[in-house]
Amino acid sequence: MLRQIEGSKAVAEAVALCRPEVIAAYPISPQTHIVEALSALVKDGALAPCEYINVESEFSAMSVAIGASAAGARAYTATASQGLLYMVEAVYNASGLGLPIVMTVANRAIGSPINIWNDHSDAMSQRDSGWIQLYAESNQEALDLHVQAFRLAEELSLPVMVCMDGFVLTHAVEGVDVPSQLEVDAFLPPFEPRQVLDPDNPVTMGAMVGPEAFTEVRYLMHAKQMLALDAIPRIAGDFSAAFGRDSGGLVRGYRLEDAETVIVALGSVLGTIEDVVDEMRERGERVGALAIRCFRPYPLDAVRAALSAAKRVVVLEKAFAVGVGGIVGQNVRLALDGLRVPVHDVVGGLGGRPITNASLHRLLDDALAGRLGSLTFLDLDTEVVGRELQRLTGAPS
Repeated sequence: MLRQIEGSKAVAEAVALCRPEVIAAYPISPQTHIVEALSALVKDGALAPCEYINVESEFSAMSVAIGASAAGARAYTATASQGLLYMVEAVYNASGLGLPIVMTVANRAIGSPINIWNDHSDAMSQRDSGWIQLYAESNQEALDLHVQAFRLAEELSLPVMVCMDGFVLTHAVEGVDVPSQLEVDAFLPPFEPRQVLDPDNPVTMGAMVGPEAFTEVRYLMHAKQMLALDAIPRIAGDFSAAFGRDSGGLVRGYRLEDAETVIVALGSVLGTIEDVVDEMRERGERVGALAIRCFRPYPLDAVRAALSAAKRVVVLEKAFAVGVGGIVGQNVRLALDGLRVPVHDVVGGLGGRPITNASLHRLLDDALAGRLGSLTFLDLDTEVVGRELQRLTGAPS
């Protein structure tokens, strides 16, 4: 049913439709409305049987989710920013144990300095944690990805992180098609854990592993992630057939058929990018866009196929590796290895700075004119930066 609803509440309703049995909750902006809405559903009896556990920290939230999943319950939690960093030890434990937990990450900048607005620094810091990472472009896709995430997690016995841009999506009110319980039940089968703690059938989980077996364990984690490259598009196809809309998958191209310049991005900024692509097409420029919907496992083949005919690629990313540069851009280069396609990393939107149509027009004009280097910071105040560097080094900027 199509409704005007806040993104956080749409996600909460999607999670509820997936019938979680344990929700571990610790509020942190901008995910708070998600767990608040779920708590109301549990309190009202609309989501039963479900145990809603208020914990004292994000580390505890993930620890509770791990315990619940290991005991055979469908488990869910949500976090953002510093909260994700606080639970990191347990985040790695969840993937190492192969537990199918679903977690929403309402993407937010990491301090210092403290900043509550959106970028992708939090989720990108955990790109190698062993969790599948899916990125939503809209609130409709955020809702849809959660329904797919539970099925994906439980099919592969791997945890899944659904990333949605904080405030930009979580607090935006827009039209969202919320499915019925019958529709979700038909798509998502009851949870049947691959491994479970059962006193009548005792097993060991989380044992210490020495050098003689640790490599094999880590290899198997990698191999299971690679299975997701087939499972994600298949489940997205099943979702499309069942619900009548395209959501999820590995990548999504926009006006790529004859594009010479392609801009690559993740998350909600794709809407603005596609508007700019349309405007530049009207000028006669052969420009297209590629949305990476799944960042882990990284879809090398899909990215290579989408970009191999381009003359230049511009990667717009809302996080970067300090001391190196682009994160997504390095992965794009890996996909294009052996092809003579220049890749330009552009860092933008940090700490919630708007990425505007005008900024994107200037960026693409620079790309078409050959004025972009390997690393660019969009809308950087060079005067302020120059003064500070001069103060620090005592040298001319």
